[in-house]
Amino acid sequence: MKKRVSKSEKDSSSSPLETVHKALGAKMTTFGGWNMPLSYPKGTLSEHQACRNNTALFDISHLGTLEIMGNEALEILQKTLSNDLERIAPGKAQYTHLLDEKDASVVDDMIIWWLNDKHFWVLPNASNNRSAMTALMGCKDLRAERALMAIQGPACRQVLKKVIPEVADLKRFEVCKFLWKKTDGIAAGTGYTGEDGVEIAVPTQIACELWTSLIDAGSEPAGLGARDILRLEAGLPLHGQEFTPGITPLDVNMKWVIGWEKPVFRGRDALKNAQNDRSQIVLRGLVLQGRRPPRTGQTIIFEGEVVSKVTSGNFSPELGKGIAMTFLPTSIPLGSQLTVNQRGKPAESTVVQLPFI
Repeated sequence: MKKRVSKSEKDSSSSPLETVHKALGAKMTTFGGWNMPLSYPKGTLSEHQACRNNTALFDISHLGTLEIMGNEALEILQKTLSNDLERIAPGKAQYTHLLDEKDASVVDDMIIWWLNDKHFWVLPNASNNRSAMTALMGCKDLRAERALMAIQGPACRQVLKKVIPEVADLKRFEVCKFLWKKTDGIAAGTGYTGEDGVEIAVPTQIACELWTSLIDAGSEPAGLGARDILRLEAGLPLHGQEFTPGITPLDVNMKWVIGWEKPVFRGRDALKNAQNDRSQIVLRGLVLQGRRPPRTGQTIIFEGEVVSKVTSGNFSPELGKGIAMTFLPTSIPLGSQLTVNQRGKPAESTVVQLPFI
């Protein structure tokens, strides 16, 4: 019987690594307009444990890659994005935000790879409008030309020494170029799991071979399911869940991503106003008493009143309990007892500071 293909599958883009995912028996799903691996036959919990205790390999080719070069590249990025590149230097990476000009909402969060004096890569989220970003900063869209993968976990350096030795000693938030199979690649000491790791960009023609080499050297393939649990345990916000209209960097405990020393950047005036007229909410963690995972949108009750909703929730293998992130009034202190309404069943929880681990 011919498999029925959904409209979302028809409209989704394919990763350059899709053939190896299917060969490994991956369960695929649509995410941010891309057909990506959700999990592999060993399952999400095994992939999670591989990342926390050994090494896991993630396909992140769905992320954007925008290239900006030239004499004005640094000035354009400084005027457009919230963080201050003068805090770092060529050969480094930096986390930053694109803010809405009117209310300083986080339109997108991204990493900049500063390759040399006049050459930058910007890696925005998959679901955002790359054409708008390209027009805003005058970038070239490289996503069709390269694959991105992230090797993460406490043993990732040992795996890299076997496959790409010159990348194995790359420090956190450093960027370097490398040569593999006579082909140029770029790596950065960044990741989205809370573990040590490196993100690697290579041309599409060698992507499957490099992926297989890293698996053969001891890394376990991991999908979006494990990645979401890992980033939740690490207290890392997600675009579309924690980063939504009306949420500024101040609301997600990210004052450090604001380059106030810069005289101009997109959304600066609106952010200044938000700083002076705070909504008095803050991103917090909730640890539930039981193992049942909380889910996005479930209401949160404090002293008989609904005070918020779950933005992200899941079961934490590390804690053995359900965990969630939510925006709470600053008047609710850490350690407070709240109730999560899980489809009509109350679940008691404790307010904690992020990250969970």
